[in-house]
Amino acid sequence: MLSLGTSLTNRNAAAMLRDGLARVAQGEAEIDCGALGQVDSAAVAVMLALARAAQARNTALRFVAVPRQLAELATLYGVDGLLGLTPQTAPHRH
Repeated sequence: MLSLGTSLTNRNAAAMLRDGLARVAQGEAEIDCGALGQVDSAAVAVMLALARAAQARNTALRFVAVPRQLAELATLYGVDGLLGLTPQTAPHRH
């Protein structure tokens, strides 16, 4: 599972995208967003690019543990559905 780290902003988006695209090309299907504490619109752009790359490989990419702030940005930009995000971003534990 690929981790997006603790921060995904304009400052590190290009490097994260390069790494993420390489991992998706190798067949990675899950992206862990759980550690992300600092995000901006670049995070949404990276997620979209990764999702498109996976789709081009006929792979369903799954974003897990998406922080509320990131999910809200995706909703604001109208791409939450494209990313497979649901309103409830925290994993359910029973």
